[in-house]
Amino acid sequence: MKRKLLLLSVLAICVATLAAGTLAYFSADGTARNVITTGNVSIAVEEWADADKTQPFEDLTGIMPGTTVTKIAEVRNTGEADAWIRVRLTGDIRLTGDGTPDPSLVKPDLNTTDWTLGLDGYLYCNKVIRPGETTAPLFTCVTFDAGMGNEYQNATATVHVAAEAVQTANNGDTVMEAAGWPDGE
Repeated sequence: MKRKLLLLSVLAICVATLAAGTLAYFSADGTARNVITTGNVSIAVEEWADADKTQPFEDLTGIMPGTTVTKIAEVRNTGEADAWIRVRLTGDIRLTGDGTPDPSLVKPDLNTTDWTLGLDGYLYCNKVIRPGETTAPLFTCVTFDAGMGNEYQNATATVHVAAEAVQTANNGDTVMEAAGWPDGE
């Protein structure tokens, strides 16, 4: 009987050991951190005073009627994403005396090959501008009308180039189809 009891005890210990072994399992845990960063669209207007683009354009004085001034205006993509680019070009003449200024007397030679004038008054660059690339010049010179009279002596003329850009990814096949321009168009 002692032998049976011993045998039953050993059997019970074996069953308990097997049961405990089946409850043991391997486990592991881990985490993954995936960072997704959106690209950015960023541009800079560049203006040059020479055809080699070595001299930045600076304010000029003493310009006479009939004079043509080298002023090359272009836009560089300084962002990380391909961009569609458009530009609003405005001119202004401030007179020192009486009279009504006529901004049409200051005429940039617009590049209508690489840029298209939209119905909204913006000039649209016809091609995608990749990061680090620069548009074709919007214009390369500005001419002061020869018919400017004495009322324009000591006047100040400005040509404003205001550029905007949007991404090309998932945003139309051409610049004219692009959406999301800063003013909501």
